[in-house]
Amino acid sequence: MRTIADLERQINGSDRFLRLEAARGLGLLAKRGQIERAVSDEVNNHVHTTYSFSPYEPAAAAWAAYKAGLGIVGSVDHDSIGAAKEMMEAGSLIGIATTVGFEVRVSFLDTPLGGRKINNPDSAGIVYICIHGVPAQHIDEVKAFLAPIVEERNRRNKAQVEALMALVGPYGFDLDFERDVLPLSRYQDGGSVTERHILYAMARQTITMYGKGKDLVRFLVDTLSITLAPAIERLLLDEENPHYVYDLLGVYKSSFLDRFFIQPSRAECIDVREAVAFANRIGAIAAYAYLGDVAESPTGDKKAEHFEDSFLEELMDLLVDIGFKAVTYMPPRNTKDQMARLQALAQERGLMEISGVDINSSRQSMNCPELLQPEARHLVDAAWALVAHEKLSNIDERYGLFSSDNPYAAKSLSERIARYAQAGRAMDPADPATIVARFEERL
Repeated sequence: MRTIADLERQINGSDRFLRLEAARGLGLLAKRGQIERAVSDEVNNHVHTTYSFSPYEPAAAAWAAYKAGLGIVGSVDHDSIGAAKEMMEAGSLIGIATTVGFEVRVSFLDTPLGGRKINNPDSAGIVYICIHGVPAQHIDEVKAFLAPIVEERNRRNKAQVEALMALVGPYGFDLDFERDVLPLSRYQDGGSVTERHILYAMARQTITMYGKGKDLVRFLVDTLSITLAPAIERLLLDEENPHYVYDLLGVYKSSFLDRFFIQPSRAECIDVREAVAFANRIGAIAAYAYLGDVAESPTGDKKAEHFEDSFLEELMDLLVDIGFKAVTYMPPRNTKDQMARLQALAQERGLMEISGVDINSSRQSMNCPELLQPEARHLVDAAWALVAHEKLSNIDERYGLFSSDNPYAAKSLSERIARYAQAGRAMDPADPATIVARFEERL
């Protein structure tokens, strides 16, 4: 008989069928009370998977969220929705509510804010947005929509590897995009390749050359002239550190990314209006990803810098004009003052608020206790409303939260969210279709 440890290894393995079998087995054990977890009201709508960059296969992400006590887990990958079907199936098997979407960079260059750095540390006029709550029947359309973006990105990725090699080749690195980077991704299955894949390949090659520990640290400091913070140096001296390659990747991200990064083209970052119009057409929820001015990055991956706070009102008005339905933000990244201001502006403009903490490293926790603070509790309701929107739209697109044919279309957004959150919580995660009957009973 397979042990829990065996199933947990299998759920993050390379075989999709075996991953889902493991999800089924773990779900049955959980239902029988043989697996304990501390249940909380926390949710996370923004977990990356191997379909962009993450240590988690979709089923493993669902299981990690379940074990962490979350009520909802959502897959959001860069330029990919490849994780969606497995995430939904695994969630049903495990017994955790799911939502699916994707993250994409779009061009604001032809808007009044085109010359400004908005929410993207790497590019002025290029903005991160999330498309949440994609109805299942439109997943293949999303794949087709994203395919040319991924191809454009890979052309740039290949050039970026060559630019990185011009910097580090003299130190013994031999990185090739097709040989070393592409195999680390899920490109062949509809995934994307990011700069993190490039740096992950570099980190792995460094470990191959120097091993873990003092020789590698000496190479970083003496040969590459990288200044290591004492805490990071201690992590890299620890050869038993289970997050070693991710910690080394972080060092390379802060030291090299801006030196080999190539600005994306308009073909890769399509006009924001085109992306939002597509989301609205398929009944998904286009959300602007608020970053806010960074004083000190809680996650350590962003330097102190000014972003959209000085022109936030102008930006929010523009979002409404373009057709956005929501804003999304990460409570751990922002101050209470930033969140209070954003929340007030969103509510004035009828924009839904969606939360999520992007998980893309084994060192990160699935939990977000900030959601349990009074100023963020409404984001939990919004997450359940998002789940209900997606599951109901899967059955009948009139039931989409923002559909003009919605039976609650005349109600305020806050009232619609409250009703949908109630429906989401009443749903059986193991059988999401049950939400329809319960929703229609309340009409």
